[in-house]
Amino acid sequence: ERAEKLKEAEERARNRPRVYKEPKKCPPLGMESHKIESDQLTASSMSQYAFSPQRARLNMQGSEDEDNMRGGAWCANSEDRIHWFEVDARRETEFTGVVTQGRDALNESDFVTSYFLAFSNDSREWTTIHDGYADWLFFGNNDKDTPVMNRLAEPVLARYIRIIPQSWNGSLCMRLEVLGCPVPDPGGALYRQNEVTPVDYLEFKHHSYSEMVELMKSVHEECPNITNIYSLGRSSKGREIMAMIISGNPTEHEIGEPEFRFTAGLHGNEAVGRELILLLMQYLCKEYKDRNPRAQRLVEGIRIHLVPSLNPDGHETAFEVGSEMSSWTMGHFTEDGFDIFQNFPDLNSILWDAEDKGMVPKLTPNHHVPIPENFEFNTSIAMETRAIISWMKAYPFVLGANFQGGEAIVAYPYDSLRLNKPAKSEQSRSRKKRHEPEDEPRLTPDESLFRWLAVSYASTHLTMTHNYRGSCHGDIPAGAVGMVNRAKWKPVTGSMNDFSYLHTNCYELSIFLGCDKFPHQSELAQEWEKNREAMLTFMEQVHRGIRGIVKDQQGNPIANATISVEGINHDVTTAPTGDYWRLLNPGEYRVTAKAEGFSSETKLCVVGYESGATSCSFNLAKSNWDRIKQIMALHGNKPIRLSYSNSRTQTSSRSSGSQKHSNASPQRMRMLRIARIRRLRQQRLMRLRLTAAPTTSWYDSWGLGEAESVTPVLDYNYEYKIDDY
Repeated sequence: ERAEKLKEAEERARNRPRVYKEPKKCPPLGMESHKIESDQLTASSMSQYAFSPQRARLNMQGSEDEDNMRGGAWCANSEDRIHWFEVDARRETEFTGVVTQGRDALNESDFVTSYFLAFSNDSREWTTIHDGYADWLFFGNNDKDTPVMNRLAEPVLARYIRIIPQSWNGSLCMRLEVLGCPVPDPGGALYRQNEVTPVDYLEFKHHSYSEMVELMKSVHEECPNITNIYSLGRSSKGREIMAMIISGNPTEHEIGEPEFRFTAGLHGNEAVGRELILLLMQYLCKEYKDRNPRAQRLVEGIRIHLVPSLNPDGHETAFEVGSEMSSWTMGHFTEDGFDIFQNFPDLNSILWDAEDKGMVPKLTPNHHVPIPENFEFNTSIAMETRAIISWMKAYPFVLGANFQGGEAIVAYPYDSLRLNKPAKSEQSRSRKKRHEPEDEPRLTPDESLFRWLAVSYASTHLTMTHNYRGSCHGDIPAGAVGMVNRAKWKPVTGSMNDFSYLHTNCYELSIFLGCDKFPHQSELAQEWEKNREAMLTFMEQVHRGIRGIVKDQQGNPIANATISVEGINHDVTTAPTGDYWRLLNPGEYRVTAKAEGFSSETKLCVVGYESGATSCSFNLAKSNWDRIKQIMALHGNKPIRLSYSNSRTQTSSRSSGSQKHSNASPQRMRMLRIARIRRLRQQRLMRLRLTAAPTTSWYDSWGLGEAESVTPVLDYNYEYKIDDY
């Protein structure tokens, strides 16, 4: 009987006359963005705790581990006959529609195919939407991943909404978003005075690729003296990857001025970062013209590179679908199917293998790890990735961050995971400390610095450290307050952050801006307010540590000199202009500058807590190592026997003496050794008897054998190569 009624309802829904009236459009209430809190969600039942009502948020990601308690949807108990899912808006709301989605699962295909909608003001008496003849049946999903939107012909004013599933594929599981416009509360007029009001010169909207380029050009026309637009390269479809420099001298690198970068759009459907960078361009231009002191310090003291869309093809794909209908992966990849963020050469394995063999840093450098030789012919590297790599190598970047979405946290390297196994000598000790894990992910030598950089952004963001609601998908490690080591969270191989750290001088982090990758444009003003101070503070961290210039004694800059900090097994190099920047936390550091053909120099550099980097420059003197290398090359790089003598005569006498000794009989050699031992014993006795008398070195009293020379011979066995140092 139920099946017959459902069939009749579906037939009526298909034959229902079309209403040619533009429905009222309202933004999402916040299921995906977590504006709707967990205690506002209830359901008739759940199949198990992993599929509780709190897992019903649109684009919720489940765990592939079946034992993990993170299901990819709300799933009802199959033994119940009546099923419903309820959302409490907590105030009168004009409901205008619902977006539904199936369960996120690797091997299952569970989704709701039809449902009713009911509304209430007290959660007791419910009114189901009626078409004049029967309850109005809404058609749901055809697969588990693609969102499907149903808008109401007329808004319904209520506080509660219920979705009542009628048919489904597989198990009854669903994710959803609710569209509605909250009715203003007359008693909240004073409260609304404190709400964010957008300023006139900032444009809060989502931009297509062409609109983005036009906006960048308009900012350049407004501030031509401090901006410059250039391209990193082209995407698979031929779109330019556009970038803007904002600086006092935007067209060239100034000695002593650090270079900084903000990038976004690695995944085309993560729109918040793109819009934040476009807003930052407008903000810095306007505030600099208005003589804002902080904006002037940033623009004149840093060369800022802003790239709003590293994946313009994915950007355009997601934009055409729109914010409400963009799924978790829509536009995420490039046109050729690559995830740009984890499409870089894997340098971690090269470095870690060398570390395990004890080859770092003498035989294998701990910085600027070379790219594998097969990189040029590797077809698994995207066009966009190659353009980004060339760009990263073309500028002496010091600090950077890439904006992403789907979570609200700052992730720092390493992003790749390899466990640190304790040495054999430590295993017995570690067994005694059962509370400590034996294996831990490998950390960067700059772990404390990366943590500080992550804290500088997360702590100045308005909500990122407010983790009392938990993470977006429930997979953030316990104790992570706004920041996390990526290897401990979601390890990836070949990430942009690891490549930047191991192949260039730039320290790169990933900033995840929120649960909703592509929020409604009405949320952009609030997103700007959340992130504005954090972005400015993070840029200022580029002046943390030491900076300087490495020159020779004639005052010429030395390019590619190595700057080493004692106790930190990661070096940086100087730019072509001889200047360098080394990010460090406050403290005292022994810093060494080394360069090919020059003697190294070490200084004590102090980094204070006040703003601004400490100056620490070097003047290196020429060394004779080049000549030594030439000599060693002539001898096949074999160890050299060095000897010191006062004259050629002594050398010849030593050689002739050694020749005579070699020709002496074994009996003669034995007699000489016994005589020497006797003299040594006599000398020791004399020392004991003559306490006041001056003594001489014991070897001076030895009688010299026939043809023996007094010239000491120093045999230095250099069992190393000069290239190792």
